[in-house]
Amino acid sequence: MQTLNEIRSNFLTYFGDKGHTVVPSSPLVPRNDPTLMFTAAGMVQFKNLFTGVETRDYTRATTAQKCVRAGGKHNDLDNVGYTARHHTFFEMLGNFSFGDYFKEDAIPMAWDLLTKVFGIDASRLIVTVYHTDDEAVAIWKKHAGLSDDRIIRIATDDNFWSAGPTGPCGPCTEIFYDHGDHIWGGPPGSPEEDGDRFVEIWNLVFMQYEQFEDGTRRDLPNKSIDTGMGIERVAALLQGTNDNYSTDLMRSLIEASANATSSDPDGPGKTHHRVIADHLRSTSFLMADGVMPSNDGRGYVLRRIMRRAMRHAHLLGAKDPLMHRLVPALVAQMGQAYPELGQAQSMIQQTLLQEETRFRQTLDRGLKLLDEELVMLPEGGELAGATAFKLYDTFGFPLDLTQDALREKGRTVDTDGFTSAMAEQKAKARAAWSGSGEAADATIWFDVADKAGVTEFLGYDTETAEGKIAALVQDGSGVVNVSEGGEVQIALNQTPFYAESGGQLGDTGIIRTDTGTARITDTRKAAGVFIHFAKVEKGSISNGQSAVLEVDHGRRTAIRANHSATHLLHEALRHALGDHVAQRGSLNADDRLRFDFSHSETISAEDILTIEAEVNTYIRQNTAVETRIMTPDDARALGAQALFGEKYGDEVRVVSMGRQDASGKGADRNTYSLELCGGTHVARTGDIGAFVLLGDSASSAGVRRIEALTGEAAIAHLRAQDSLLAQAALELKSPASAVPARVRALMDERRALANEVAQLRRELAMSGGTSAPVAREVNGISFHAQTLSGVTGKDLPALMDEHKARLGSGVVLLIADTGDKAAVAAGVTKDLTDRISAVDILRAAVSELGGKGGGGRPDMAQGGGASAQNAEAAIAAAENILKG
Repeated sequence: MQTLNEIRSNFLTYFGDKGHTVVPSSPLVPRNDPTLMFTAAGMVQFKNLFTGVETRDYTRATTAQKCVRAGGKHNDLDNVGYTARHHTFFEMLGNFSFGDYFKEDAIPMAWDLLTKVFGIDASRLIVTVYHTDDEAVAIWKKHAGLSDDRIIRIATDDNFWSAGPTGPCGPCTEIFYDHGDHIWGGPPGSPEEDGDRFVEIWNLVFMQYEQFEDGTRRDLPNKSIDTGMGIERVAALLQGTNDNYSTDLMRSLIEASANATSSDPDGPGKTHHRVIADHLRSTSFLMADGVMPSNDGRGYVLRRIMRRAMRHAHLLGAKDPLMHRLVPALVAQMGQAYPELGQAQSMIQQTLLQEETRFRQTLDRGLKLLDEELVMLPEGGELAGATAFKLYDTFGFPLDLTQDALREKGRTVDTDGFTSAMAEQKAKARAAWSGSGEAADATIWFDVADKAGVTEFLGYDTETAEGKIAALVQDGSGVVNVSEGGEVQIALNQTPFYAESGGQLGDTGIIRTDTGTARITDTRKAAGVFIHFAKVEKGSISNGQSAVLEVDHGRRTAIRANHSATHLLHEALRHALGDHVAQRGSLNADDRLRFDFSHSETISAEDILTIEAEVNTYIRQNTAVETRIMTPDDARALGAQALFGEKYGDEVRVVSMGRQDASGKGADRNTYSLELCGGTHVARTGDIGAFVLLGDSASSAGVRRIEALTGEAAIAHLRAQDSLLAQAALELKSPASAVPARVRALMDERRALANEVAQLRRELAMSGGTSAPVAREVNGISFHAQTLSGVTGKDLPALMDEHKARLGSGVVLLIADTGDKAAVAAGVTKDLTDRISAVDILRAAVSELGGKGGGGRPDMAQGGGASAQNAEAAIAAAENILKG
């Protein structure tokens, strides 16, 4: 039996031997397609190669691409766990040709792999083709010897493939496997095609066209091939089953779930184990690619998947969080093929534990509400949309989670009602997801790159250079000349200006030609072209001119100091908090740095000091900052940290700084910080100057944010702190070193004086002078009422206790005139509380003082009023309560 890992390896080896470059899987977050939320097909990373706007040094490729379908157009979430082949996460094996070979080669390679390498019985294979594709029919007959009855012509979009409403597309041929007549179902195109007997295992797409928003198509520059084989489906048939969840990989995850819950993997909880196994893969891989649970966008989809799995764990009877305990089983199965999974293992486990712990606190309450609503529904009735929305809004139950819970009870949800309730709650309506990857339309910059080549960056070694203007762009169109006052985007053949990337802001500066001067306000990058955002300040500039380029030296110096400091900070955080720390974003500006990283807890004051001290230790070490160019694999072998999800080429820059003893990790263990980075850095760590950590805060779920200062900004901050300390010392008339002790002494003195004043106020209130009223009898009850000045509401409880003690038995009403308001307290001795409540006395008095409510116990109650002017009326009202 071939394992799933062996199938993946054999597929890549087969096409590698046929001249295909084995390309690593791209991240699940697309970087080149704004129409997709997640990578859902193997061709996504090659989209620009198919359209011809990008070229690489290979014309045929093969991949094992990780995919997620759980949001947007491709959404299989509702069916996962209930069918044999639906997944949120799956792997797509594929081979691709970019203008190299076409149908006459693609079909034979596919047939030979299936029948000769994988050993699949050819008699069990049938194919479909687009109904007008006679060429594909002829190739199938010639190479595979298929008869007409095993080649099915399909006239629908089932055999015309596209990744979305726009982009590359074309007819396709699909290969189906017949699992046998003991399983219900018919061939594609038949009334029984939805059965499980005939299963599609491979789709060969013949990329011939590019489709546009208006529905029109044009021929692609080169005819290309894009194939997709679901590895789970092929593994199932090679392992003698038609159920993806019975394959070796999925079975191992299901058994891990069963062992952790002490339940039967094939018993009543079978569906629950399947959901958990599938969702464990999608949630773990999404987090490894930088997606963290949140309340919108990709993070919201991730949280939905997490919570669906966690509810199924709850239904299995798991008393404690489960999902994080299953991650090691996943890493053991897939970590070798996808090393990013193992690198992020600690962070994934920590995030799953945190999310499941939080969700369990609301799960029971939400399910109880759901059960209560179902009891009141008539037999077969739908759950009201408003109720489903309440579950979502109050308990964090996504609609599909409620639908999943109801499916097991044979019920449905009024989705229209849910949508209406959501619309009414505008304040909490989530913003629609607006796209992913590179949002800007960079077509014009691809044109520039085609005509003039990509921009060569010179800024690692210099801040001044000469270049030639390759393009001037205004309002999305190329122009020849721009005059004084005009704003323009400038491309050059080479530049020292750094384009914004990896958190480092783009450079600013000056461009001078023989006829004019332009000030650069920002620099960005698209299609390999550095785009200089500029305003012409003098004369004019023209396309094709030579120019002198000068980066703002002071700003660049401050930015690179902050960037280098983030590298040291990253390593210090890992030392202090653990290896789960991974960069989740950064900002390297000229006035500050900001660093976001995976960590779920507030950093202690002690760790803050430790981290700051460690960074400054390596700054003072003043070692050279070294840069090496190597392959990504060699860099990772050295132990270099990479921001996963970043697109690295065949060669990468590895930046190292700091020296430590041999206790470090990786082959280059004597280096303190080792990272893949394309940014600009200081020459020596000492050039950073100083590092001051301002504190940490929460950035998003499972992500913390640190802000800090370096260089002159750090020194200015410390000087400001010194100035404040000096001012405090001057005011306290003590040396700066004695300020903390002096402040503590003053605070102690203040507390003592406050206590003394409070005691004096109480004594004065108790003595009352000559105006102190005498307790009188009302309806046989001793009643003491008094209006006080010079006391606060906080003093009243103690005064009340003393008055009640003096009375022995009776009722006390105290009204404190605090100037702008009145504070009121009513008290009843314990022997009378069964007859009289202090709360009733209080409320009668407070209403006369312009107040409302107030409360407490039968023996003691407090409230307030707008003014003490009506104190006599308040006392009279209290007397009336006693009179009955």
